[in-house]
Amino acid sequence: MSTENNNTLYEKSIKILTDLISFKTISGEDNTKLIDYCDNILNDIGATSFRTYDSEKKRVNLFSTIKSKKTQNKIPIILSGHTDVVPVSPGWSTDPFKATIKEDKLYGRGACDMKGFIACALAFAPIFSKSNLDRDIHFSFTFDEETACIGAPILIKELKKRGINNGICIVGEPTNMKIIDAHKGCYEYTTYFEGLAGHSSQPQKGVSAVEYAARYVNKLIELREKLKDRAPKKSIFDPPFSTLQIGGIFGGIAHNVIADKCYVNWETRPVVKEDGVFLNLELDKYVNEILLPEMKKIYPNSSIKKEIIGEIIGFDRLENSEACEFVSGITGDNSREVVSFGTEAGLFQEIGISTAVCGPGSIEQAHKIDEFIKLEEINKCLKFLDGIKDKSIYK
Repeated sequence: MSTENNNTLYEKSIKILTDLISFKTISGEDNTKLIDYCDNILNDIGATSFRTYDSEKKRVNLFSTIKSKKTQNKIPIILSGHTDVVPVSPGWSTDPFKATIKEDKLYGRGACDMKGFIACALAFAPIFSKSNLDRDIHFSFTFDEETACIGAPILIKELKKRGINNGICIVGEPTNMKIIDAHKGCYEYTTYFEGLAGHSSQPQKGVSAVEYAARYVNKLIELREKLKDRAPKKSIFDPPFSTLQIGGIFGGIAHNVIADKCYVNWETRPVVKEDGVFLNLELDKYVNEILLPEMKKIYPNSSIKKEIIGEIIGFDRLENSEACEFVSGITGDNSREVVSFGTEAGLFQEIGISTAVCGPGSIEQAHKIDEFIKLEEINKCLKFLDGIKDKSIYK
């Protein structure tokens, strides 16, 4: 790219990122306006798209394609990003939904996680459309990644249905443009306990949902120790074992009332799928053979129900990864790293699409007060996209 074209692209990226940040696409909320904005940019340059929705049709995934002009049997490229952001905590020094540039940084919720990548992809899209592409370029924008990847599985199901199960996917999570080729899974659950309310002076006549929830939590802590013993001998992760965390216990209404309702939020990050299976089997056995029978002995309508909030499968390291080789061929960096956070990469990998995580910005700024992306990261990403173009045209 010439310096002039590079400057124009950079300015366009900043404008688009500013617009994207202004959409308050907090997880769980309507993201339609942002999707419309992205779709309009892509449709204006001749891309074709389809959408998939949540059950209420208020949260949307977008999949858009710039078709190749000549086919040379090259597999397509998918540029993947999530459109949702985490909620805003008090204490920001700027308006979190108004992009603010200070020195060498652009501040705003989602600036690095991960609207920066989406902005670069959209700014570069017209260049792809004007190029002599010999492979399709896809744009995949999902909803609710931050809440256990709720949107992506809906899109993945549609991709399989349409036969889009081959290609190279680049998930643009903030990695400082380094290649990430593995992460643990992330399974999130809420377990609900329903017992029988009563007066605290006669505990034998009630079933305390809080007490049974506490015993359940103790079992979780016990199983957490067993997960440590199951760590693979050559684990690439830190810590090397599957983790388990209790996010909260909520129940009860007063000191002197036996609580009839309680729920527990918890999550596990398995190194391998088998650890998640082991954990859930052990928990179900404990509930069905011990806790629930005790509760039902006093109150037959007692219940314990586990709700799956989301089960993000892990992203597995592959010795031969076409996606990693493709990215390193552009960046010149052959190193590969693992991360502790989850992404949508494993979902694409599971249906046969070679995947790498690589995007602008640092995860160190994600989810924090005064989230920012360094402006130099925008230019790095644009240079990377130019490399994708060079590998996707016929001479």
